[in-house]
Amino acid sequence: MTSNKISTRYFEVTQAVGTFYSCVLQAQDLLKICQFDFRQIRENGGVKEFLGIQRPLKDDRVREIRKFISTVDASFPTSLVISVDERCAEIVDGPDGKLLELKAFIDQEKNTEVVPFDQIATIIDGQHRLKAFEGTDENWDLSVNVFVGVDEGTQAMLFSKVNLAQTKVNKSLVYDLFSLDKGRSPEKTCHELVVNLNDMDKSPFKNKIKRLGSATDGVFGETLSQATVVKGILPLITKDAIGDRDLGKREGFFPDRGSDDFERRIFYPFFRKGEDHKILATVINYYSALSERWPEAWENSGRGAVLPKTNGFNGSIRFLRDAYLHLTSQPSVPTKEEFRKVFDSVELKDSDFTTEKFPPGSSGASLFYAELKKSIA
Repeated sequence: MTSNKISTRYFEVTQAVGTFYSCVLQAQDLLKICQFDFRQIRENGGVKEFLGIQRPLKDDRVREIRKFISTVDASFPTSLVISVDERCAEIVDGPDGKLLELKAFIDQEKNTEVVPFDQIATIIDGQHRLKAFEGTDENWDLSVNVFVGVDEGTQAMLFSKVNLAQTKVNKSLVYDLFSLDKGRSPEKTCHELVVNLNDMDKSPFKNKIKRLGSATDGVFGETLSQATVVKGILPLITKDAIGDRDLGKREGFFPDRGSDDFERRIFYPFFRKGEDHKILATVINYYSALSERWPEAWENSGRGAVLPKTNGFNGSIRFLRDAYLHLTSQPSVPTKEEFRKVFDSVELKDSDFTTEKFPPGSSGASLFYAELKKSIA
């Protein structure tokens, strides 16, 4: 590559929309030629103009991907999609065959650069993935589909079709797939906890968890998705699931993080020692005590039920850390009876668990947590 030219081998692909070129480009080279064309509204003589294609970048999403690309087994197997100005793309002869050459467009007569090298391409799909490489030393080979000379309307259509046609991956399925991971990770531990919570006869969650996020044939009374349960337990193990998963793969162990971390992540000491059975025992004891304190509300899975559903779980799992630290100052497994004493101090009755008192959404979960917290205030 020169300062204003990239040459790459390619496959020509023809589909209903037209022809595009499938190739491999390095991340840092892509950053040099791509514009981030965000959707915006601009005033022009009192008339609103709608410009750009992409949704605005989400900084937290970029940070998440940037952290991901530094992990030991990171990958982006799916292609980014870009559009290149037709004046800036040419098929040329290379030493081993035809090459797609991307370059700045220079008006030879005027000897002026009409399309600068850093403006020859626009991202149609993959803006967050590419932006994550900015300011890093990472320089992966990336699979890229290059459209040449398509107008803005076609670019917008491609962006819409790519994003609307992609079914959002079920979070419960994602967590379930962690079971195939050979190493230890917080997500894999949480998945295994959910499996046991749903299968064990002594578990108050038996047959209450939708493993893949949707109802299981022949099973009635499933009130929680696997994703909900995993997301509730995960923060009690780690503040950085991606980082800890990568650390385990790289180093083969998890460090002692001291008492301050324990007060935030009560299950981390068990996790780092491979004592996941103690996490399971604690969760079972806690929810057994809760289900015995409010048995009617716990078994109510019908319309308007709260306690065994997402709101009730989100409020109660948040309180688990408070109740745990109220009972012990070091990693141990409180008994069901100890947790029951905490719940006996809560003034709620079975009949209080309604959507009128605890409305759907985060506000209802927060109200339930606040009621529980009063017991140890």
